[in-house]
Amino acid sequence: MSKRILMVMTSHDLLGDSGKPTGIWLEEFASPYYAFVDAGYTITLASPMGGEVPVDPMSLEEDALTDDTKRFSDDELARSALASTIPLEDVKAFEFDAVFYPGGHGPLWDLSDNQHSQILIETMINDGKPVAAVCHAPIVLKNVKDSAGTPLVRGKTVTGFSNEEEDGVELTDIVPYLVEDELKALGGNYEKADAFSPKVCEDGLLITGQNPTSSKPAADALIKALS
Repeated sequence: MSKRILMVMTSHDLLGDSGKPTGIWLEEFASPYYAFVDAGYTITLASPMGGEVPVDPMSLEEDALTDDTKRFSDDELARSALASTIPLEDVKAFEFDAVFYPGGHGPLWDLSDNQHSQILIETMINDGKPVAAVCHAPIVLKNVKDSAGTPLVRGKTVTGFSNEEEDGVELTDIVPYLVEDELKALGGNYEKADAFSPKVCEDGLLITGQNPTSSKPAADALIKALS
């Protein structure tokens, strides 16, 4: 029986009060999605609101496109799946072998304090199943506790979008959280590579990636963990 992967994405489409659009970063969905497809996994897509997932228009610019995002744009099945995700509250953790959270700025707003997401991650970890999150998505760990009631990331080696990278995209004053600061505040052993270079941290069942270029390596780490 093929492994079943849940991918949880944002429903949030606005950058704070800036009026600018946001959403998922397409590469961070497409690269892991095709890594899982090519591994023969069954994939289910979910989001807080269900339905269509907003895509950050910046991730559709020429310099942000990759082979996987181009494959996605020609893939009617994948495009239709991204347009019809199931609501997060309808997800049953026992049906999946692992969960993967792609980033983009959206999760900073609607997945940082989402109770359904928090319970999902806690259940997966307690059931011995891996959880992966890349770029801004490690913010989903903000309220997640271990079985002893302490923050899940405390003492764990983790990564996520760095303060330097947030400065680089000039959104430091707009975002509600800086991922690096939040992970450190929770007691995580935060590590980072040079800005926009690939970096993946694995600690127990937790897999985190730093930025868009880390999404495929994070997916590969999850595939390895499942094998």
